Amino acid sequence: MAYSYVSHLYCPKCRKTYRATERRQLCACGSPLLVAYDLDGLKAGWRADDLKGRETSLWRYHELLPVEKPENKVSLGEGMTPLLSLNAWGRDAGIDRLFMKDEGLNPTGTFKARGAAVGVSKAKELGVRALAMPTNGNAGAAWSLYSARAGIEATIVMPVDAPEITKKECAAAGAKLFLVNGLISDAGKIVAQAVANAGLYDVSTLKEPYRIEGKKTMGLEIAEQLNWHVPDVIIYPTGGGVGLIGIYKAFRELRELGWLKDDRLPRLVAVQSTGCAPIVAAWEKGLLESEHWPNATTRAFGINVPKALGDFLVLDALYKTNGCAIAVEDEAILEEQVRVAALEGAFVCPEGAAAFAGARRLKEKDWIRAGETVVVLNTGTGLKYPDTVSVDVPTLEPGDLIPL
Repeated sequence: MAYSYVSHLYCPKCRKTYRATERRQLCACGSPLLVAYDLDGLKAGWRADDLKGRETSLWRYHELLPVEKPENKVSLGEGMTPLLSLNAWGRDAGIDRLFMKDEGLNPTGTFKARGAAVGVSKAKELGVRALAMPTNGNAGAAWSLYSARAGIEATIVMPVDAPEITKKECAAAGAKLFLVNGLISDAGKIVAQAVANAGLYDVSTLKEPYRIEGKKTMGLEIAEQLNWHVPDVIIYPTGGGVGLIGIYKAFRELRELGWLKDDRLPRLVAVQSTGCAPIVAAWEKGLLESEHWPNATTRAFGINVPKALGDFLVLDALYKTNGCAIAVEDEAILEEQVRVAALEGAFVCPEGAAAFAGARRLKEKDWIRAGETVVVLNTGTGLKYPDTVSVDVPTLEPGDLIPL
C-alpha cells in the first residue's frame, strides 16, 4: 500500500481541481482548497484493525494524510491525546456521558501542533524554504517550532496583547517575530504584503490546504477512541474554525470508508465569546457566510477572530450535521475554567472553558438531551494563559500556624 492516498486538491465553491504535487494557496476564485483522497482505493485494502500496533501519534493515519513520503514527516510526537470521561463536571452540568478531548497534552501545549505538524511536513515535501503567518499566538508558536525542526524559516506577526509565552516560543525557535498594535486581521494584512513582496509561502489560516488535515486527526482519534461509535455532540471553541471543519471532514471520510458503526454524523457545535461571535450571528440568521465583527475582544484570545476565511465551511458543517452555534460571556468562560479545574483537576485553556460553558448552556436549553454522548474539545493547556485566573492568597510568616 502507498504511504498516502492523497489524490488532488479541490475548491469547495467552484469545484476546480489542482494537483497535490504543486504548491498551491487559494483557488483561483479566492476560496480555500481542500484535500481529496482516493477513498475507493483505500477502502479496498485498509481496515481499522490495521491501526493496531501503530505509533501513538496522528501519523498512525498516514494513509489519510497528504504527506506522500515518510522521510518528509516532521514530528514532535503530536496527537493521540486522551479522551477523558469527566463524571463530576458532567453531573454538575446535568450531562450523563461527557468526555473531554484534551489537546493540552500536545507538543507546544495546544491543538495547533496538529496543523503545524502536517502543514510543515507538506511544506517540506513541496520544497518550501520560508513561510509566513499571522496568529493570535499559539499557531505561531507551533509553526515556529515545527519549522525550526524542518529547517524552514518562519516569519510570524501577532497582536501585541497575544499571550506572552507564545511570543517567547516563537523567539526561542528563531522565527522572525513581529507584533502589531491591532487584531489578527491587521496582522493578516501585513503578512499578505510580505508574501507579495518576498514570495514567502503563506500559511495563514486556510490559505494553504494542509493545516485542516492535521486538525482532522482530532476527529479520527475521537472515533477510534470510542471504538468507531459516533458521539451525539462534539463541542468546539471556534475562531478560524479549522478544527471544526477538519473534524467534520474526518467523520465524512470515515463514513465513506465504512468504518463507523453508526449511520449518522455528530451534531457539531461552534462556541464563541459574546465579544466576538460572527459565526453565531450568521448561524442565527441562517446565513452562508459571516459578517466582520466590529471591535472584537475576548479573554479567550484564541477565538478572537472577527472574520474567518473559512466561515462558509464552518457554517456548512453546522447546517449539515443539525448542529448549532452559541456565544457565552467572558465571565462565564472564566468561571467555567475554575470549575473544571476544581471538579476534575484539569486546568483547561479559556477557549476550552468556553466550550464547557457552551455545553452547560445547551443542556440548560435541552438542546443536549438525556443520555447523549457529548465530547468537548479543550484546545490547550491553561498554563499558556496564567493571567486568566486571579488568586488572593494569604502570606504566612515563618512559624505561623495555618488557620483552621
